[in-house]
Amino acid sequence: MIAGIELGLIYAIMALGVYLTFRVLDFPDLTVDQSFTSGAATAAMVILHGGSSWFATVVGFVVGAFAGLITALLHTKARINGLLAGILTMTALYSVNLRLMGGKANLALLREETVFTPLREAGLQGTVVGVLLLLVGVLLVKLALDWFLYTDAGLAMQATGDNPEMIRSFGVNTDRQKILGLCLSNALVGLSGALIAQYQGFADIGMGIGMIVVGLASVILGQGIFGTRTVVIATLAVILGSVLYRLVITVALQAGLNPSDMKLISAVLVVIALVLPQLGVYKRWKRHRTLRAAQAVQADVRSRARRTVDAGVSGRTGA
Repeated sequence: MIAGIELGLIYAIMALGVYLTFRVLDFPDLTVDQSFTSGAATAAMVILHGGSSWFATVVGFVVGAFAGLITALLHTKARINGLLAGILTMTALYSVNLRLMGGKANLALLREETVFTPLREAGLQGTVVGVLLLLVGVLLVKLALDWFLYTDAGLAMQATGDNPEMIRSFGVNTDRQKILGLCLSNALVGLSGALIAQYQGFADIGMGIGMIVVGLASVILGQGIFGTRTVVIATLAVILGSVLYRLVITVALQAGLNPSDMKLISAVLVVIALVLPQLGVYKRWKRHRTLRAAQAVQADVRSRARRTVDAGVSGRTGA
């Protein structure tokens, strides 16, 4: 279970990237399936050629951003449908990734120095301490994304996803916002791929297949359970959704299901997360939870008002 949580936290970085396009930009980006592999492949090649593992991780981040840039340019400059632009980039990147890996379908990193080697040598990987260290790293990424989304550029990006016609009337270049969003999203996906390759000890040409479903499952599952009231809560929900998703996968494997069934389980989880909010029982539970929260706020306001009045009465009596 500890390993499942660790994997969930690393995949959460990828899920934050999917959240950026799926929820913020309202853009169906399928580049994720191969930009994830691009980050893993480039990081593995840098490490195998004697480069620093931290430098390899940064390179994975940059290569992911470049993959997103290609999709963004196809969509904004060539005026290709967003879904098709992602498919075209994803298809082309398969061959590019294979070349990046020197024509090999798999690159082993088991004897190489990675960012997780100090944890492994200290006996912390697979322990609560290792989970806490990963959690701190993921929270730093989350806080950086939260900060960005509250800047002028981030607010313009959110407005581009919500109402592009309105934000264009204020003089904002929506194409530029889409390019920035897709680059940042796939950069996070590439970063996650680079970390996963180092954590698992290998990079494989097929490791990114189905990543968009994993990302969507994390986003929809997390936000369906924990809510989306603010950006801070929404991004936290994505992280929790990623961990929850990975724990479900771990439990399914421990129950005896074949690893080949994982894609089916991922699809079923997404369907459940999409259908659940439409069920009457869930809606009643949500209304009940919202009502309880509102009552708690009202009770707190009344309590503060009563204390203020009592303090005022005490002050006048003392005088």
